[in-house]
Amino acid sequence: MVMAPTVKVVLGSIAFGIFWIISVFPSVPFLPIGRTAGSLLGAMLMVIFRVISADDAYAAIDLPILGLLFGTMVVSVYLERADMFKYLGKLLSWKSRGSKDLLCRICVVSAVSSALFTNDTSCVVLTEFILKIARHNNLPPQPFLLALASSANIGSAATPIGNPQNLVIAVQSKITFGKFVLGILPAMVVGICVNAAILLCYFWRMLSSEKDVEVAAAAAAEVIAEEDVTSHRFSPATMSHLSSRSSQDGNLVIQSIIHSPSVKGDYGHAENLRSRLSHSENDIQMVQSAASEGAESANVADELKEVESTVRVHEMREEGMLRFARSGRQRNGMNGRFSIHTSEDKEFPIERWKRLLWKTCVYLVTLGMLISMLLGLNMSWTAITAALALIMLDFKDARPCLEKVSYSLLIFFCGMFITVDGFNKTGIPSALWDFMEPYAQSDSIGGVAMLALVILFLSNVASNVPTVLLLGARVAASAANISPAEETKAWLILAWVSTVAGNLSLLGSAANLIVCEQARGAQHCGYNLSFFSHLRFGFPSTLVITALGLLLIRNY
Repeated sequence: MVMAPTVKVVLGSIAFGIFWIISVFPSVPFLPIGRTAGSLLGAMLMVIFRVISADDAYAAIDLPILGLLFGTMVVSVYLERADMFKYLGKLLSWKSRGSKDLLCRICVVSAVSSALFTNDTSCVVLTEFILKIARHNNLPPQPFLLALASSANIGSAATPIGNPQNLVIAVQSKITFGKFVLGILPAMVVGICVNAAILLCYFWRMLSSEKDVEVAAAAAAEVIAEEDVTSHRFSPATMSHLSSRSSQDGNLVIQSIIHSPSVKGDYGHAENLRSRLSHSENDIQMVQSAASEGAESANVADELKEVESTVRVHEMREEGMLRFARSGRQRNGMNGRFSIHTSEDKEFPIERWKRLLWKTCVYLVTLGMLISMLLGLNMSWTAITAALALIMLDFKDARPCLEKVSYSLLIFFCGMFITVDGFNKTGIPSALWDFMEPYAQSDSIGGVAMLALVILFLSNVASNVPTVLLLGARVAASAANISPAEETKAWLILAWVSTVAGNLSLLGSAANLIVCEQARGAQHCGYNLSFFSHLRFGFPSTLVITALGLLLIRNY
């Protein structure tokens, strides 16, 4: 592509530079407006500077990508309501055998959930849960947070719906869902295993200094049991509290009996019992005030015993009335006042079964969406259809669920599409690729290595989604000159490297930032994951996993 006029090149570079700075540093001091507003600002400047026309700007917005992204976000919202991520969290702690076992589980669970429900969603849901597990077992949070973020990025590379850049690649390359998964799945599996091994080696000493979880749990249980026993011991010093509580409990029981649907019209005995309880409470207070005024201890003790026995008699009567009311629900009375089952008895099981049926339908719809994508149906419309099916199955106003969709992310994509398209029209990306193309061919080991280094660099400098938009068509066109199989392989290499590149630094992917911010803002168990602590692990891990994955990517 020929370079555009100098004025257009300069103005387009300024607009793209502003977009890049705000995207990488959303809280930059001179313009802290955030990524979404930054992408719209870049798009607006491209149109104002006449780098791109208004019609071309609208045409640059890729609606299939937005539709696929919207559909998967809605499905993720309903999966969260259906407790899918709650079950994944329970899987982490189920019969855990220590910190090393927990770390390996986090790697596997975060990878699988990210491949199916996007890496950002998995990190949002699982971060605080992992922090609570680490805090409960007195474990250092750092290795587990790094395991979550890095494995989420690696796992999301395996499917077109795992992350935004894969959505772009799947739509632009028209690679089927099944071929995409088969091409990257071996690299993902090996990458997760290697990532877990690196984490274990890096944090072995830190994880080996853990306390015995079972002993700690047993000690905690003993403390709870001791506190429970102490709170139920009778003592004159706590007499006022106990008697007041007993009186309140008695009134609650009587009130429940009076308003019970099984008892109708017979209020006399209940009111009498209530008045007796109030008299007994007054007697207790009078006796305590007399004791505080210096009455003889023997008389006070006798009166305390007498009042205590009165309260116990009333409590026994309460219990008898409660049992009588309960038994009346299970038999027919002489005058038909009692029924075998009440609506209250039926309500809980019915609601429970409705909830179970709804959750099963959500899982089946999600499974149907994945199967349809594997069969080669249009991914955007398949995701939107699944989202609408879940909305109709919910059979209520969908606004609360739709409000949880990240519309700011969709707007960010719209602005980014326009900004990147405008920068492409300056001719700078084409000129840079023309210089690198002879050294970055996908049919040789050296070419693949050079291509991977370029993608790694740009993904951490310009972020992975803009990198895919800038390089995707050029890399594919260069590989297509060799063979159609090489074109598909080039797209898969771009998907793998641009995704794993997010593990190199804390700013490499949104999933890393989500884990960092969620951990910092967690209540009672917050943790600050610093940039350099992530870089010390992420840099060598990214290089090793990227290289191994490139050897395993195949075009099936």
